[in-house]
Amino acid sequence: MKRRDFLSPKRLARTAGKTAGAVLQIVDELRTAERTASEEPVLLRCARRAMATTFEAIFPFGMPHAQAWADAALDEIDRVESELSVYREESAVSRLNATAAHGAIAVEESLWQLLARAQRLWQATGGAFDITLGALIKAWGFYRRQGCVPGPEQLAAARDRSGFEHVRLDPEQRTVAYDCPGLEINLGSIGKGYAIDQTIGLWRRDGNIRHALIHGGHSSVFALGSEPGARHGWSIGLLDPDDTRRRLAVLRLHDRALGVSAATYQHFVHEGRKLGHILDPRTGWPAEGMRLAAATAPTAAEADALATAFFVLGVEAVRAYCADHPLVGAALLPHGADRLILLGTAANEAE
Repeated sequence: MKRRDFLSPKRLARTAGKTAGAVLQIVDELRTAERTASEEPVLLRCARRAMATTFEAIFPFGMPHAQAWADAALDEIDRVESELSVYREESAVSRLNATAAHGAIAVEESLWQLLARAQRLWQATGGAFDITLGALIKAWGFYRRQGCVPGPEQLAAARDRSGFEHVRLDPEQRTVAYDCPGLEINLGSIGKGYAIDQTIGLWRRDGNIRHALIHGGHSSVFALGSEPGARHGWSIGLLDPDDTRRRLAVLRLHDRALGVSAATYQHFVHEGRKLGHILDPRTGWPAEGMRLAAATAPTAAEADALATAFFVLGVEAVRAYCADHPLVGAALLPHGADRLILLGTAANEAE
């Protein structure tokens, strides 16, 4: 499905909350008391449904061949989904999950590189980011969006079939093997960002596009260059996941990505506890303690993965991570807090 709209920034700000989900909002940077509606720059927005959300490519109106480049980007996202989705039996990841426990499987270079990056992030976050939680996701009912608390034996069995330590990546042969039957990779915590990175690469390589923005639902965005009339990037708002009328902060991004994690939609209440779909790989239980965690990074895949890890890790561990990784920023909203904690580069990116 495709659609095309011509939008002023003010109109975009009103609609982006609905399109982008609960916690991201494209913000009108060009508001001034003197500016009239007719003077406002117009943006071209092209959208398509993919990966269970809505992706949008946004360009300054008048950019040559913008519609063609938007279609190329959204086609690329469709291609990535067909490769990575665990909901498609014919996808490369589904085939890997079905066969890699029986022996090493050769995979395409792009998928192998993505898995290698996920392994590095797993190591760097002390296991807080882990793509091998397919068995746990199913045990908790989040695979079919029907959350439930698994029994002790079911949970223990799912934990035994989870963990990146059970994955063997061979860089010379470009193969993947699982040493644990029943282990399943699920790339939901990095896949949208990876798809966005692929489109940015396409735009830069083949189109020499300097100014555009692309986002995938409420969790992933990459800001290329600057919005019309601005010199220092695109303004992206972070909304309170429990009250989307409340803007927590505005981050200005220039050639940077933002990933956001929050248990806004996928959660259930058990014995008075709100249990969300973001699982702590170290315990096998839904992570608690954060209402929202966002990460800024040079790539959308890294930002997505780190947003998930930061939701799990907690404030002090994230502070230490940002200190060790100077290109990474974080915006955290712990339970009980009403203001974001800005760490690393996010402190400078906040307006």
